[in-house]
This record gives sequence, structure tokens and C-alpha cells, in this order.
Amino acid sequence: MNIDNLTIGEARQLAALFCGGDANKHNGLNEMVGEKVIIRTYSAGNWFGTLSEKSGNEVILKDARRLWYWKAKKEISLSAVALYGINQEESKIVAPVKKVWLEAIEIIPCEKCAIKLIEGAKHVQAG
Repeated sequence: MNIDNLTIGEARQLAALFCGGDANKHNGLNEMVGEKVIIRTYSAGNWFGTLSEKSGNEVILKDARRLWYWKAKKEISLSAVALYGINQEESKIVAPVKKVWLEAIEIIPCEKCAIKLIEGAKHVQAG
């Protein structure tokens, strides 16, 4: 095998040797890393932020905002929040924390319009 003249198939075989896995296998479980997402948890509520790391059901979100109380701009589900954003007047979104570790039961990538509305929401205050 001449390293300068590798075929795509040979490059995949070489990558598999170094990665310890099947080079043809799609890495779908981590393809959202780096994207703005909404995380649904069992006990910590719903969060919005940038998916930084994922291992099993554990995730690290950066610049994470807790969606303490939300109302979708359209429709009624958390999926709709990811698609269309929030009604800013009726939702209560907490100021962002640098990062948070969560156990995710659902990871939903957000559309640009949703990101804009969630990031633009006022930080809710107690009282």
C-alpha cells in the first residue's frame, strides 16, 4: 500500500485501524455536537444550549439556558419550540450558565428562528 496513492476504501481501512472501529459506520449519535439544541431530561427540566459533548445519555451543554417555563410560538410541543421558538412574553427562560452536565432523554436540534427567539428572551428573575 503506497500512502501517497490510497484509494478511498484503503483510507477507510486505515482510519478503522486507528479509530478502533468500523470506518464505514456513521457517527450519528454525535453528529449534533456543536449545534444549538434543546435537551429534555428526566428530572432537570428542559435546557437550550450548544451541545459540547455526548456519551451515552450524558451530555455537556455550553452557554446553557434552562427553559423554566415555555410556551411555543406555534403549536404546543417542545419539538415546536425547536422548530419555531418561544412566545417570549409568556415564557420564563433563565440566564445562561457556562456549562452544565445533564442526563438527556431527548436531544432536539433547533432551527435558526427558534435560536434567535430563545437567545433573545429576557432572563427571568425571581419574584
